Amino acid sequence: MLPILEGMQAGLSWRTILYKRENFRKAFHNFDPEKIARYTVRDVRRLLADAGIIRNRQKIMAAINNAQRFLEVRKEFGSFDRYIWRFVGGKPVVNHLRSFPEIPARTPLSNRISEDLKARGFKFVGSTIVYSHMQAAGMVNDHLVTCFRFRQVGKACGHTGVLPDVGDAALGRRRDVRK
Repeated sequence: MLPILEGMQAGLSWRTILYKRENFRKAFHNFDPEKIARYTVRDVRRLLADAGIIRNRQKIMAAINNAQRFLEVRKEFGSFDRYIWRFVGGKPVVNHLRSFPEIPARTPLSNRISEDLKARGFKFVGSTIVYSHMQAAGMVNDHLVTCFRFRQVGKACGHTGVLPDVGDAALGRRRDVRK
């Protein structure tokens, strides 16, 4: 997954980006990195004139650069997934968060990934943007333990979603004891 939207979001609200997501998809050729990597000055002018997306020259140039770097990483590792998921050992990090203020904007892991991406020439890949990508890609489960999605995501990823010391009662749920 080429993280274009995450870079475009820098300094803006996710609501703004998500509202324009389909416009981005169309403007950036369905996020195809091979096409984006070959964009020319003409494509940059087209994007800067597109009122349906964020028309920031630095972010547009970063998206083109990042598509080129993405292809390099894919060539080196066989896939971008193989590259990025190696940072978490191929399995999502499961955070057992109990309140919204506990949800981090960045972590030491996102700091490390950000630095690696920057060293490879990627732009607009600060730690907060990287952590956002990690959340979107499912590399971290930041659902609160009281959220129904915490267990659903956990099951899909192979973890139970239940803390060893926290049962349903501690999460405010009643067990259904009917047979």
